[in-house]
Amino acid sequence: MSQIVRRDVFQAIADPTRRSILNLLLKEEMTPNALAAEFSTTRQAVSKHLGILAECGLLTHKQSGREIYYLLNTKKMREVDEWLEPFRKVWEGRFSQLDDLLKDM
Repeated sequence: MSQIVRRDVFQAIADPTRRSILNLLLKEEMTPNALAAEFSTTRQAVSKHLGILAECGLLTHKQSGREIYYLLNTKKMREVDEWLEPFRKVWEGRFSQLDDLLKDM
């Protein structure tokens, strides 16, 4: 029996093309063709990236006539941000300690 392995959010955002897609969708909803026009790759490759991002819950889509528009799922992105917050606090604390040390020198 084979088991389906689903990608998680961090696997999805590890790819620079997918991060670029998320940045584009941060500004506005876009069709696959409009997104593909932003990259020097095929529409099929962009569609594969969109599928991965949607599978992880980072994107949603809506149909308008014959067009499909992709939108950023900000709720899922908030989950990523909340997971990263403790790490951010650790690094901010370390930078603050470094600033204090440099001021004392």
